[in-house]
Amino acid sequence: MSSLKAGAEQVMRCSTASGGTCDRTAPGHVLRPLQERIAAATASKWRDGVVSSVSGGWIGVTFIDCGDTAWVWTHLVPADLAIGQPVALHSLYSTLAFGSVRLSVLVSAAI
Repeated sequence: MSSLKAGAEQVMRCSTASGGTCDRTAPGHVLRPLQERIAAATASKWRDGVVSSVSGGWIGVTFIDCGDTAWVWTHLVPADLAIGQPVALHSLYSTLAFGSVRLSVLVSAAI
């Protein structure tokens, strides 16, 4: 992903100080409860898309309204997230939703 913001590689490093699970709250790591609530409360900022790629923590989301693709990273991609699956990406609070699952993501480019 060549359009990563400065310092993004440092944000992508996980911390396992709490005994094996990542405890970082930076984008792409643990979804904070406040982040989840605020994203849910700002429904107009969600963009509908379809998963177009899943590789090494990177997820390609192709937006339904325009066909553009956004690349997002999360440290742990759920096994049930597959190409072709409908998702929504919150444009302000870096949250990816599919079904009842919400993930914190690091967005590689503006959406």
